[in-house]
Amino acid sequence: MSAAKKKSEKRYTEIRNAKAGRDYFVDERFEAGIVLKGTEVKSIRAGRAQINDAFGRFEKGELWLHGAHIEEYAFGNIYNHDARSVRKLLLHRHEIRKIAQALQAGGRALIPLRMYFKDGLVKLEVALCSGKKLFDKRDDLKKRAELREVEKALKYRRR
Repeated sequence: MSAAKKKSEKRYTEIRNAKAGRDYFVDERFEAGIVLKGTEVKSIRAGRAQINDAFGRFEKGELWLHGAHIEEYAFGNIYNHDARSVRKLLLHRHEIRKIAQALQAGGRALIPLRMYFKDGLVKLEVALCSGKKLFDKRDDLKKRAELREVEKALKYRRR
């Protein structure tokens, strides 16, 4: 097989949370494993998942992911999974303790930022976040517009 026809050895599927950067200040990030069924992994590999409305919750000494939508596997059978089920997050004990303290103190939320494959396993990048107010969102939009104008001016000047 020629080099052009070879498949990439590292297939990379990533699902991102588009709302996270807009609605939250991201403070501290963690890489978590997630308990899934086989059909859920196949759907994620096909890119059929959404984590925009998802959040993490601390219950009975464990972290759980609520609101994540992983579409039913198209070629599944009677053992197919439920699309909106609650899924357990896997972290080290000290990380769970740290997150639990931050969530119980109030004012912060556990938000998934992206879901990806790492060595054949599905990983979830979660972060402790604090919510943005409307004026914070407007400031971000203003800064982004100013940066675009500066880049445009520099590009024009380089010609």
